[in-house]
Amino acid sequence: MGNSLWYKNAVFYEVYVRGFKDSSNDGNGDLIGLIEKIDYLQELGIDCLWLLPIYPSPLIDDGYDISDYCSILPDYGTLEDFKALLDAAHKRGMRVITDLVLNHTSDQHPWFQAARVNRNSPYRDFYVWSDTDQKYQDARIIFLDTEKSNWTWDEAAGQYFWHRFYSSQPDLNYDNPAVQNEMLSVIEFWLELGIDGFRVDAVPYLYQREGTNCENLPETHAFLKRIRRFIDDNYSDRVLLCEANQWPQDVRSYFGDGDEFHMGFNFPVMPRIYMALRKGERAPLVDILEQIPDIPPDSQWCTFLRNHDELTLEMVTEEEREWMWQEYGPEPRMRQNLGIRRRLAPLLGNNKRKIELAYSLLFSLPGSPVIYYGDEIGMGDNIWLADRNGLRTPMQWDAGPNAGFSRAIAEKLYAPLVSSQEFGLNQVNVAAQRRDINSLWHRIRNMIRLHKENHVFGWGEFRWQDAGNDAIAAYWRTLSERSLLIINNLSPDSQNIRLRMPEACASEPVDLLSGRKMGKFEEGDLVLKLQPFQFLWLNILKI
Repeated sequence: MGNSLWYKNAVFYEVYVRGFKDSSNDGNGDLIGLIEKIDYLQELGIDCLWLLPIYPSPLIDDGYDISDYCSILPDYGTLEDFKALLDAAHKRGMRVITDLVLNHTSDQHPWFQAARVNRNSPYRDFYVWSDTDQKYQDARIIFLDTEKSNWTWDEAAGQYFWHRFYSSQPDLNYDNPAVQNEMLSVIEFWLELGIDGFRVDAVPYLYQREGTNCENLPETHAFLKRIRRFIDDNYSDRVLLCEANQWPQDVRSYFGDGDEFHMGFNFPVMPRIYMALRKGERAPLVDILEQIPDIPPDSQWCTFLRNHDELTLEMVTEEEREWMWQEYGPEPRMRQNLGIRRRLAPLLGNNKRKIELAYSLLFSLPGSPVIYYGDEIGMGDNIWLADRNGLRTPMQWDAGPNAGFSRAIAEKLYAPLVSSQEFGLNQVNVAAQRRDINSLWHRIRNMIRLHKENHVFGWGEFRWQDAGNDAIAAYWRTLSERSLLIINNLSPDSQNIRLRMPEACASEPVDLLSGRKMGKFEEGDLVLKLQPFQFLWLNILKI
């Protein structure tokens, strides 16, 4: 599979293993169940699976609290099962990346348990301790709804320990060379097994320095570059994907000079897609995309509409956050931390045209797209489950018992199925949508196919096209002699538009999505009538 830049044009699929397919009938999805459904993912057109944490964990933070970095959570299977998954994916030309949580461990990890009971333990210095909770006061509290401080007192240790997330997740001390070496050993372990890279969790917070906000520090970048060097020197075709929920310029620094991360999530763009869709105007997208800096030529953004966390509103202004809460999370149960815990389809009112328009933006804006499991069929959520669990309900495969997810009795399922009349298994499932050629699933599958066939999306330049109409997000994607004109009507109303073409073009542009000839040229202008929420991917041929 030797293509070191494979990620530039890849389509990623985020899998919650517990929620995907249960092969053992214990109510939990597992790795063997994922293998059973690997042909489905190939049929959809997925290039790379991103697995949420699969390590042993007390599951207080759904696996992001790791108690053993080099094993598999028994509910999910064994290391042999994981190797079988890698083999199954690689045989189909698909890749697999896993979550790597560098910043912290579970408080149940043997390192922390040894550290807290013995000040002379070599593991004591694996964590950040203090006799006072007044250090690093300029660092913000990330989980504002649950944590009052970044310090927690540990009675057995007789000191406070530092944590940027839950108090059950003590931060590792990267000033200790032994910690750096241990994490490099973890990385080596999984790469030797054959994984294709890591989505690296919460990277901005690895170091602490007084007088700073303890984010994006030079020491953090130095260690991340060391990881990249280790991978480049020893493994080919692997990828590092950065999770840094920061403003554009801060995220840019995680690409370095092409010597840090290969990819980075474009967090600031994501909420602006929802702003643009609700306001029916392109201004939020224009504003944020103008702030996105250039990145090294071999680097790539990752774009997404939703994921396993709340729809984060950290990278918006306070006024924009209040507006988003009012528009998309009017009920208190819909909100969490500085975000909204809802899936894509409920967020967009289960309006199929609007959902498809959101996907048009996802697949045609710069970057490699990431799909969250179940969103390809418009699955719903359950805001009455605790924390983010309402976004992580069982995959709905068919209209049979437990939606085809498990043969266990319903009471044994790790979480209840979505049972609302609008999003229940009878209304939303894979089998029904595969049979219906006009379904959301087929539309997304077609977009995936076109995205992969047209490298202009993954590699091409981006340039806005003035449509003389604020409701129209029109832009060019160009690569060498190839030009595609993407036109999105963000409005619930029909729009008549006239676009000045930059050069002489053929008389009848063709929409890649439908294969139909669209619009006409009048005196060098492209004249179109767009239906509500209509979008076109036009192949513009030169005369």
